[in-house]
Amino acid sequence: MINSSLIDKYRVAAPRYTSYPTVPFWDAQRFDKNKWINNLITTVRNSTEGLSLYVHLPYCESLCTYCGCNTRITKNHGVEIPYINAVLKEWEIYRSHLGIKPIIKEIHLGGGTPTFFSPEHLELLIDGLVNPSDLHEDAVFSIEGHPNNTTDEHLILLYRLGFRRISLGIQDFDKKVQVVINRIQSYRSVERVTRKARQIGYQSINYDLIYGLPLQTLTGLGKTIQSVLRLKPDRIAFYSYAHVPWIKPGQRKYTEEELPSAEMKRSLYELGRAKLIAGGYSEIGMDHFALKTDSLYHAQLNGQLHRNFMGYTEQFSTVLIGLGVSSISDCWTAFAQNVKNVEEYMSVVSKGELPVTKGHILNDTDLVIRKHILNLMCRGYTSWKKPEEMHEKVDEGIKRMKWLAQDGLVMLSDHDVRITPYGKRFLRNICMAFDARLWASQPSTQLFSLAD
Repeated sequence: MINSSLIDKYRVAAPRYTSYPTVPFWDAQRFDKNKWINNLITTVRNSTEGLSLYVHLPYCESLCTYCGCNTRITKNHGVEIPYINAVLKEWEIYRSHLGIKPIIKEIHLGGGTPTFFSPEHLELLIDGLVNPSDLHEDAVFSIEGHPNNTTDEHLILLYRLGFRRISLGIQDFDKKVQVVINRIQSYRSVERVTRKARQIGYQSINYDLIYGLPLQTLTGLGKTIQSVLRLKPDRIAFYSYAHVPWIKPGQRKYTEEELPSAEMKRSLYELGRAKLIAGGYSEIGMDHFALKTDSLYHAQLNGQLHRNFMGYTEQFSTVLIGLGVSSISDCWTAFAQNVKNVEEYMSVVSKGELPVTKGHILNDTDLVIRKHILNLMCRGYTSWKKPEEMHEKVDEGIKRMKWLAQDGLVMLSDHDVRITPYGKRFLRNICMAFDARLWASQPSTQLFSLAD
């Protein structure tokens, strides 16, 4: 039973916690690029687990107005090779700093639209990343694709290169919604890519769906979920639409009157969640669902689920190197983000410099809180039984947890906190209780989308 008063109470701007501290609370003014590089080198050399690579490919042929990603809209495919050369140059710079042959455990191509790039050019990119490196025996390659331009040639070549996972952006099959968000693809095109990928041998297919889009209705979303269930992807990311027009002007293409009300948005989520669970999917952390045959489900079951800037993954790594414009890197003790402008990115890299523009070096307090928030996001609980798990800022978070416990969102004891089944709906709010930097510096302007 949905408690509408709790929904209203916790409908506040909240981070998605792909990192801690979250980007708006990075201490960017004190960030030292050289210290970032030294921290990265230390972590890589002390690790045997291998590193993850995220490559941001920003180009799209048209603007999806809902999108919050860093994109560059163009139909000029002449941009492909210069951009790939810049990414490979950046990877070369990183390898020269590391001074050792890196072990790659994971590669994810995101965007933008990675399948904007031709199969041949993607092969150049992957060969340029892999050939100077060693591959971990459990290495996993994945790519995001648009159903309309992911060709059979893409799927065949990428599979030959080692890709076994593909994520398709769908959002909604409702034609009215597709038109207003400028994201039009047919059920048939999604079915084509899905069936071909399975025929080739891809092990995991993900669909991205969004609730809270303009003109979205319960009837329309219900039909979308039914269509998705017929195709039975291995994973589903069911995201809340983040309305941030002050950051993404494309979202001004429609009015707030066209967005579902807070009550309707919650109903859309509950409808989608119920249908997915009834369809055989298990809830994974926040916003994600997976079949019991998928590795993401087993990772959660075995306590091995991990979360980073790419979202949820079963590939734990203390090092994530982000390549390409706006990409974010993480070496566990420090974060760094690349410049967000394509021309500036390519100019800096051409000079043999890392295109890092800002970052954050985690202090001891950050590291303790990061662990607790990661536990909540991935395991649904965290404990402070050991001295290294306790801190005065953690104690402050525990006190805030008492209010959440009174509302039935968590079960709190003297040494741990566990999220209740109902509390899963409020995961972002629960993590906020431990977010010391947010509580110490309440922003004067809205930084995050609403937690609904």
